[in-house]
Amino acid sequence: MAKADLDKNPFDVASMFDAVGRKYDVTNTVLSFGQDRRWRRRTREALHLRPGERVLDLAAGTAVSTEELAHSGAWCVACDFSRGMLAAGAHRDVPKVAGDGMDLPFADESFDAVTISYGLRNIHDFRAGLEEMARVTKPGGRLCVNEFSTPVVPVFKTVYKEYLMRLLPKIARVVSSDPESYEYLADSIRQWPDQEELAAEINAHGWKNCSYTNLTFGIVALHTAVRA
Repeated sequence: MAKADLDKNPFDVASMFDAVGRKYDVTNTVLSFGQDRRWRRRTREALHLRPGERVLDLAAGTAVSTEELAHSGAWCVACDFSRGMLAAGAHRDVPKVAGDGMDLPFADESFDAVTISYGLRNIHDFRAGLEEMARVTKPGGRLCVNEFSTPVVPVFKTVYKEYLMRLLPKIARVVSSDPESYEYLADSIRQWPDQEELAAEINAHGWKNCSYTNLTFGIVALHTAVRA
């Protein structure tokens, strides 16, 4: 089992997600207390998508996020390095491509917008991933990173950390097809940069004018930016 750190083994992480694909969507809904649907909608709204635009949904998993993006009328493709996750979303009628976030199988300037939800921290070198997303985005194109972050209310921050450390793995044992993977999830969230730190990283790696919006007291933050 891969232990979380910011120098992940890509093959371990891919295997981990292959293992959780079958119950991934249900597990996420339970663990987020149903907030995952709202977070997906807010991601779509943050990108200001228009019909006919081309959108890359990276780390798309079962393509549930891609399906939400497609409600805008844009042409959206799901890309993930876990073939098991993509297979679990085979019933969703959106294009799906297996690909590595550090070596995307798309030409330069292919997309009007790109998004990644809860996956940036799983890319072996997330800074290289940001630059690769910029490569495939047209100049002036938009980015939205939907990622777990640092709660901004002190008392809630304490409660949330206790949830990650104690309750999340226990709940995952009941609803997930691979509960040990959610120990990795909790570890990786705790080690991830906070909102300001991530905004600085985005601005330094192919993007500009990064800003962020906290959702659910900062459990999740949406970082938006423009291709430099």
